[in-house]
Amino acid sequence: MPLDRYGVLAGELSGHFRDPPDDIGRWFHVNLRLTAPAGTYRAAIDVDSHASNVGVQWKNLHIRRNQVAPAGDSAPGFHDLARNRQSGALDLIRHPAIAEHPGCIAVLLGARRHPWTVGDHAGASVALESILVIGRRTLVWGEPFSDGGLGVHNVHQNQGDPQGTQWWDENAIWQDGGVMVERPDGDFDAFVSKFSSQASRTDGDGHPV
Repeated sequence: MPLDRYGVLAGELSGHFRDPPDDIGRWFHVNLRLTAPAGTYRAAIDVDSHASNVGVQWKNLHIRRNQVAPAGDSAPGFHDLARNRQSGALDLIRHPAIAEHPGCIAVLLGARRHPWTVGDHAGASVALESILVIGRRTLVWGEPFSDGGLGVHNVHQNQGDPQGTQWWDENAIWQDGGVMVERPDGDFDAFVSKFSSQASRTDGDGHPV
């Protein structure tokens, strides 16, 4: 079954900070503060993985505005999205602006149009922070906080988790997370991520194949 809710948060970036490091097994996040009419939202981007020291993978991309329409034109605040490309939802495996180039002979030979960078939470944090600009319109795809607070989490790939893990039941397609910062030309600088334990190929239910 998919996430309980999925959508996009739009707002003006007013600040960002990292979780303080500790040794008690807490997930490590880069936290964004976005201003919208309902108040200040927090977007918690998970950039850690307990699988290994190189357990997180990411991409920095230039996304054209029409490639994430109509979500890319969302007014400030959180908006639920249908789980399909027509809504502007993200799928890190299937979206042509993010995934491998479909039908490209180079892909058949093992090359990727948009390869993953592999590293640890520190490298992923730097990559995300490199696109952040205070005062810029920023979009975050993910799931709203379950406690009713203003904010989103699960801002990463939300499919391909192995059977037997606590996330298996949340696998589904067209519900992945990501961060996009609007550029002066109207396009977006984007950051998307996944974990080494998540498959890069999934079936129609978002389960590994």
